[in-house]
Amino acid sequence: MKKVVLAYSGGLDTSVILKWLANNGFDVIAYVADLGQKEDFEKVREKALKTGASKVYIEDLRNEFVTDFIFPSIKANALYEGRYLLGTALARPLISKRQIEIAAMENAEYVSHGATGKGNDQVRFELAYYALNPEIKVLAPWKMKEFLDEFKGRDEMIAYAKKYNIEVKATKSKPYSEDDNLFHISHEAGILEDPLYEAEEDVYSKTVSPENAPDTATKIMLEFKDGIPVCVENLDDGIVETKPLELFTYLNKVGMENGIGRMDMVENRYVGIKSRGIYETPGGTILHVAHMDIEGIAMDREVMRLRNMLTAKISEIIYYGYWFSPEMEFLMAAIDKSQEVIDGKVYLKLYKGNAYVTARESSTSLYDEKLSSMHIEGGFDQQDSAGFIKTNAIRLKAHAAIMKTKRKPVQ
Repeated sequence: MKKVVLAYSGGLDTSVILKWLANNGFDVIAYVADLGQKEDFEKVREKALKTGASKVYIEDLRNEFVTDFIFPSIKANALYEGRYLLGTALARPLISKRQIEIAAMENAEYVSHGATGKGNDQVRFELAYYALNPEIKVLAPWKMKEFLDEFKGRDEMIAYAKKYNIEVKATKSKPYSEDDNLFHISHEAGILEDPLYEAEEDVYSKTVSPENAPDTATKIMLEFKDGIPVCVENLDDGIVETKPLELFTYLNKVGMENGIGRMDMVENRYVGIKSRGIYETPGGTILHVAHMDIEGIAMDREVMRLRNMLTAKISEIIYYGYWFSPEMEFLMAAIDKSQEVIDGKVYLKLYKGNAYVTARESSTSLYDEKLSSMHIEGGFDQQDSAGFIKTNAIRLKAHAAIMKTKRKPVQ
């Protein structure tokens, strides 16, 4: 039998795919990535074996997710289309990386996933597979004619699951799709496909409603070294976390309690389709705000302008699925260089859906109070500004003279 390593979640799609592959002569090894989602992994293991898997891998990838994917994204200030913090897109290359490693360990020539042919995840998984092992063979059932002939949609899948006694989770209470991990949870499809539909409160699971958040702000301090968060301190109760996973988990906790990180948007998928997504990213939102602020005091102006140009491209690269690409390596090398002096502490208040900065300090600060002060001269000769302005006005004067001639009526 040909071996295939299937990225398995235990949901309807991947459970049906597991059984379908097994029924079509494949030795299916189920692979479950623990990225911090709320899941009973032993139940998932039992279900996979009962459904037909010959072996099940459950891999705890949470720490690697934080250090090698979330933190680099924060360093780059990555936001897709200026809004989305890329929680799903960041998870896919890590899942794919370990899947390819397991395929090598098991001498499996195939890997498989349950992503549909309409979305972004199919691209993210498969580009990562081929980048990490150009010889790998990919089984993507939602793009295979024999699978599509058998499964027109969800009804056929549910019937197939019942036929083979595959447990199916009830979906009436949640008529939409979710992707959960340590960084975020996304809600999309189903009733949320109508962009005019206002999501009810029971959609949200990682954040309390800002209206119901505490009436007193939570004060925290975040410390950065080379653009990476190294410490969070709760200034109210003295709690301190310094290890990456614990630090990020704590930010999720205080972010959730204060209703921080909700975002509802219509975005452009890589395949050309617009889709509506609702995201909750509590800890990531706090980190993004704090990191942007420490850069303000410690990063050179021209470096910041260039880095901002790279940020939009990096965000697109991550969203499209090119994490393992030469262009990503090139751009992240530049990002790493830009972060060499991004050290310091940022003080924030978390209050009813907002994370706002109140103060900052940095050992690598470029801020000079004497130079910027309006109250003291501080080593800046204000008379020099006259020549600065005249020099920069030369081209404006030339343009104005040309336009004056051009507008003059012809005699």
